[in-house]
Amino acid sequence: MAAETLHREDRDEANEPTDGAAFSQEVVFEMLSNSRRRYVVHYLLDNDRDAELRDLARAVAAWENDKRPDEVTSQERRRVYNALQQAHLPKMDDAGLVAFDASRGTVVAADGLADLRVYLEIVPGDEISWSQYYFLLGAFFGSMTLASLVGVDPFGAVPGVALAGAFALVLVASAAAHVYHDRKMRLGADERPPSA
Repeated sequence: MAAETLHREDRDEANEPTDGAAFSQEVVFEMLSNSRRRYVVHYLLDNDRDAELRDLARAVAAWENDKRPDEVTSQERRRVYNALQQAHLPKMDDAGLVAFDASRGTVVAADGLADLRVYLEIVPGDEISWSQYYFLLGAFFGSMTLASLVGVDPFGAVPGVALAGAFALVLVASAAAHVYHDRKMRLGADERPPSA
């Protein structure tokens, strides 16, 4: 998709989220660069795409303070509430990610909000990404195949069907681990949002 076609279309004055909006990478990365805004996205995707600001603030405060929502103090909730109301939600509304009605205290997700997941492959610490892992796995399989073809011990003695079976088993196990990891790291897919 060309960069110029990634912009979102203007919304009407009804404060409705953009239907099928396409967001520029700049907007997406700016919006997702803040943990509170990522928490908002997670909460909306996990809670039927709309929320009351007070409930959203309590959930975000709980995640930030590593507590259950019923353990959040009024000061912790108020701090998050004010930041969401005054800064984060208006910014997300201006970008077309949500429709925020400050007078009613409601937030509604835009239709394209779930599409932001593609930008969020979270790779903590010194780990490698899944794309790097599959590249290395392919290189390993290729070198083992070449070693078998050339007759390098012990690979030359392994029948081709056994080698192919071992490759298939490793690939299926890798894919299962990838699916599990993706589900745990997906915004809106679990009670708690993923963290970097």
